[in-house]
Parts: sequence; C-alpha cells; structure tokens
Amino acid sequence: MLQIAAEFSKLNPDVHVDVQFMIGNSVEENIKPRVAAGTLPDLVSVNPNAYSAQLADQGVLTSVSQTAAWKSMLAPLKQDWSSRRGTAFGISGGVATTMIYYNRDMFAKAGIEKLPANFDEFLHVCAQLKRAGFTPIMLNGGFPNMLGNGPFISGFANNVVAHEPDWKRKMAEGTLDLDTPEVADIFAKMALLPDRGYVQPSFMSTGYDDGMRLFKEGKVAMAFQGSWAAGLLLHGNRFPVGVFIPPWNARGETVVPVLGSETGFAVCETPNKAAALRFLEFIAGKGFPILQRKRHNISPFQPDGGAVVNPEIVDYAKAVSRYSVTASPYYSTLPSNTLESLHGLMQDVLLKKLTPREAAKRLDESVKNDAKMHYK
Repeated sequence: MLQIAAEFSKLNPDVHVDVQFMIGNSVEENIKPRVAAGTLPDLVSVNPNAYSAQLADQGVLTSVSQTAAWKSMLAPLKQDWSSRRGTAFGISGGVATTMIYYNRDMFAKAGIEKLPANFDEFLHVCAQLKRAGFTPIMLNGGFPNMLGNGPFISGFANNVVAHEPDWKRKMAEGTLDLDTPEVADIFAKMALLPDRGYVQPSFMSTGYDDGMRLFKEGKVAMAFQGSWAAGLLLHGNRFPVGVFIPPWNARGETVVPVLGSETGFAVCETPNKAAALRFLEFIAGKGFPILQRKRHNISPFQPDGGAVVNPEIVDYAKAVSRYSVTASPYYSTLPSNTLESLHGLMQDVLLKKLTPREAAKRLDESVKNDAKMHYK
C-alpha cells in the first residue's frame, strides 16, 4: 500500500496520502472507535458485511456506483457490496476463497495417495502424517481471524449453510437457531485437532505471519489459509505445494466450499471525498498490479488488466464456483458484534475454558441479540 500511495502521489501531486495500517483482529475492531469519535479516514478498508452496509445507509460511507472501479467489478460480487437501500458502498480487494495448502512431499512420504473428501478422511490423513513424523496442520490460535476464516467458516458452511437455504434472512431477523449440536460440532472439530496432537507446539501463540512461516519452512504439512495468501504460500518453497477444499463435510454429504468477496475499500463522507475517490480508482486501476505482484490473488475486475494470478488458485476458484451451494467468508457471514465475540469463543474452546456446546449457546445469543438491535 505504501508503494501504491507513492505511485498515486507522483501522478497526483495535489493529493497527499497518509497511509495508516490497521492492527488487531478485525477490520471492525479498528473502525468502530473511529466511527464513534468521528475520526474515520477519507478512505478506509472495510468488509462486505451488514456493518459496512449500515454505515453506508447512515451516510458514513459514500456511494461508489459512478466509479470505473464499481462498473468493472465482477457482477456476482456487487451484491456483497450493496446496502439494503441499494448504496454501492465499496470495492472488493479480490475474490476470496479459503482452502487448505499442503506440502506435496510430506504427503508422498506419508504414503497419502488420495486427498481427503470428508472430515473422517481428513482425520485419517492427519494420523498418517503424524505417524510419518510430521506435524499435520498449522493452527492460528493466536490470530482468531484465521480461526474464523479457516475451521469455523468451513464448519458453518457444512453444518449450517448446507442444511438451511434461508440462513441469511433468518440470521438477520434473529430466527436462526445456532444453539444446536451441529453448531457445537463446529467448535468440537476445531478442538479435536490439538486434542489429537495434530497441530504445532504452542499453537495458541501462533500469529498470522508465524503460521505461514511454519508452513514455508516445512515444519507443518498443511495450512488453512485464503486465496489472498497464494503469492506467499505457493512460491519460494523447497517443496511443491497443492491446495484442496477443506473437507469439513460428513461422510456421504457434498462439501460446501467458501467463496465470496475479500476485504476491500470504501470512501467516507469527508471534505476530502473527491480526492479519496480518485485514490480508490487508482487502487482498483493502475495500482492493482502493484498489489498483485505480491499477493497473486483472484482479480475482482473484468478485464483483469493482466494481473499476476496463480493458475492453481484460478482453477480452484473455478472449481468451487461450480458448486450449487457455497458459503461466504466468516467476516461477511456474521454480524460485526458477533465477530468479536466469536474470536474469544474459539480461543476459549481451544483453551478448554468453554465446551463446544457452551460456545454454540453463546454464539446463538450474540447473533440473536444483534438482530434485536438492528433488524427492522
């Protein structure tokens, strides 16, 4: 982003860009205090979810419907970035999908000839890897954002979305029951991995960068990650890397993959709105290849301007897009207040401070409480 800002400033010497990087576990965690204090920047990173849409309907975020970026964004993504009142409130940073990256050499040495197609088979693969002397999978216990983007949303996809077609409406109005054995199973599957010794030592202190480093250094056989990490995880390794759909489905059931919009950018209603819109156009236009040189993500635009993309990730995205049922990333699935609650719930289950059933009950309470406050 610093390089993109510098290139933009060269072409727009009348505009000074002050880049500020977010910290913490979520976009919303950064935005909410600034909204309350009235100190939002002119352009801000946002998620395609109900919270951002609400900011648009409240007049905090401006419409980007007249920008070239919006007009060239892939049609299936536009629904994610439209509020209830029809405001186009942001531009996607890419097509987001989550997958499991795996070390092909370790799989071969462990005698694994077939990728797992359901959770039972996944556990069997983990057992084979462990017997061969490898740590099966990396778990980001110290960065709950990736617990949400990984085992939680894959569990939600296969345990909730697969069986309730109207889940979005029911969640919004507070009638979706999440205090169920199926939702408890989402947390139970997450806890099962360390319980069986399938994750790295000190997994509860493993952050985002630490986790990817463990995979790249060949210390774990698998990593739950998103398409946004493809540029780093697929290149510069001493071993070949493959990807597969997280098999969080039960035996005999069709897997539900995760596919949607990545975190993107919105322009705030500030005195510098016009300049911010120019910068947004640059990020989505001439600046986008700068972003892609590192990330190799799936472009959200048509045409893609020749952006660098990994063929493996493109093929993966095409494959999951053909599924009749898919789920959205966790940050665009749950209410913003629930995202923060979920982070603690997942960590408490891993630390054995809560049972999976207790976590499901609290998740249900959080979602329904949010619906009472916002649904009309």
